[in-house]
Amino acid sequence: MIKFLDLKAQYESIKIEIDNAIHSVINDCAFIGGKYVKEFEEKFAAYQQAKYCIGVGNGTDAIEIAIKALEIPNGSEIIIPANTFIATSEAVTRAGCKVVFCNCDQQNYTISVKDAKKRINDKTKAIIAVHLFGHPCNMDAVMKIAKENSLKVIEDCAQAHGAEYKGKRVGTIGDIGIFSFYPGKILGAYGDAGAIVTNDDEIATKARMISNHGRLSKYNHEFEGRNSRLDGIQAAILSVKLNHIDEWILKRIKIANCYYKYLKDNNNIVLPKREKWESRLSFICHQNQAKR
Repeated sequence: MIKFLDLKAQYESIKIEIDNAIHSVINDCAFIGGKYVKEFEEKFAAYQQAKYCIGVGNGTDAIEIAIKALEIPNGSEIIIPANTFIATSEAVTRAGCKVVFCNCDQQNYTISVKDAKKRINDKTKAIIAVHLFGHPCNMDAVMKIAKENSLKVIEDCAQAHGAEYKGKRVGTIGDIGIFSFYPGKILGAYGDAGAIVTNDDEIATKARMISNHGRLSKYNHEFEGRNSRLDGIQAAILSVKLNHIDEWILKRIKIANCYYKYLKDNNNIVLPKREKWESRLSFICHQNQAKR
């Protein structure tokens, strides 16, 4: 059987780097916080073209923390596409808000902005744009209706590390972006992990405080937060894997191209449309040419 993702084979290909990273964290006893978390946050922020990255416990926590950091009132309605993993809606409910599902685009399977617009009312305070299977949503359209209706925009990038919309990395177009580093992701930890990215100073500070018991410094708690921190070992592993992500994305794109090529004439299979705004492929090709 050929696996879609062989995590053991992936580990063996970078075994020395991973083992050295884990050993360094243990040797330095940098298990919670510390230089390895800081290093990854800085590297991932730069990679996603964001000003800030806050490492958290997992992607679901990241959405909940994002909603709280945006100060969306309890009972508010948040629009999300029906075609997404349950964590997107689960986090909305657990954050004290009401989920309002909207339809998906029939060609690319991401959020239907046309349908989302019909569901906006006085209680609507935010939209969660889910970038599905590495393919970005139509963010120009999302941002337009958000601006017209004074809505916050959360980008769910749990399946879209490194994806680009018109040359801009996802997660930085709306108010805040969230990522999951579940092991099966293109950038996966060896356990649960997640991150929040934003370019807004106040949102970044609030998100970091919420994720760490409402504080920035030890024992100086300004409000009740939660315990959702990226640990040192996972951060070190992610830093190693981040060095390889462009290579892995390019490989997946090449495999996807084969599926498109050989399945396009099969009348029994409907392939998702690749929109022109998805610019990741051209970026990767440019990067590889530059390296040569």
